Amino acid sequence: MGYIERPRRVVRPAQDLHTTAGPEPGLAGPARVPGRLADRLRNRSPELLKAVSRLDAGLDDTARRQLADWIREHYEAEHHTAPVGYVAKCWLGPPYVDHVLDLFGTILTHYTPGDVMPSPYGEARMLARNASYACVEVYSDGLVLPVLTNGSVVRPGGRSENQQ
Repeated sequence: MGYIERPRRVVRPAQDLHTTAGPEPGLAGPARVPGRLADRLRNRSPELLKAVSRLDAGLDDTARRQLADWIREHYEAEHHTAPVGYVAKCWLGPPYVDHVLDLFGTILTHYTPGDVMPSPYGEARMLARNASYACVEVYSDGLVLPVLTNGSVVRPGGRSENQQ
């Protein structure tokens, strides 16, 4: 079996993460989400984490959409921006290992280990399997933020907001 090079994630300096400009010249991708990095790194409330976990609780489409709307409103009020969705460990059991919760289409998709997750969620997949994380937030600008079960957010570079 030969060597296969995996795609590499582009890491940008922290000061670039809070801008509202589009992607760097020559790089394809969506425009940046408004909101400063400091706003995105503030701890998540227990109510918010509970609501996020309920998105995978077998709700009907109407209830899931209402809950997703509440979550987006909470993020926008508290953090000035909302993720496009989450990647989290799936509790359905084999063959599923993780799932994507999309806040805008309120889509819930379960994945087996062999399934390929679509962009931008694929970047968060391996992080989501860590039992320390309640979920991994995925933003349209490519930022991926793991959220610990206590609500603290792991900064890009690996430290949680509580470790500063």
